[in-house]
Amino acid sequence: MQFWNDILGNKVLVAACSGWFVAQVLKTILYVVVNKSFNPERLMGDGGMPSSHSATVMAVVSSTCVLYGASSFEFAISAVLALIVMHDAMGVRWETGIQAKVINNMMDWFLQLDKDIPVEEKLKEFVGHTPMQVLFGALLGTLIGYLMAI
Repeated sequence: MQFWNDILGNKVLVAACSGWFVAQVLKTILYVVVNKSFNPERLMGDGGMPSSHSATVMAVVSSTCVLYGASSFEFAISAVLALIVMHDAMGVRWETGIQAKVINNMMDWFLQLDKDIPVEEKLKEFVGHTPMQVLFGALLGTLIGYLMAI
């Protein structure tokens, strides 16, 4: 029982989980508003506004800053990790989504030419983030992390 009390008492961990959860719920709500349909994959999926990756790591950064100070090694580690995660979300993962879209279009085109081609599952196209999605996720995470740590 002490283990669970320790986990739930860890403000940095709770802030990170809260940042992710709030971002995923907001992402799902925004998807419903824009597309007029509910997609349950949005609750757990990657991509979209706001970036849950950014919200999660920035909740860690801001709560760590409040709890341990900006000169602590905990803050330094979390800040570097956040920069890597957010850069990756905008770079590699965004490009992966673009490549998936091109490959899916090529598969559709080949299927129109030859119906006997074995149909593979389409690649996920919604895996990365625009800079705006990362920015709003970072702002959301910063706020959540701060509020959870005070």
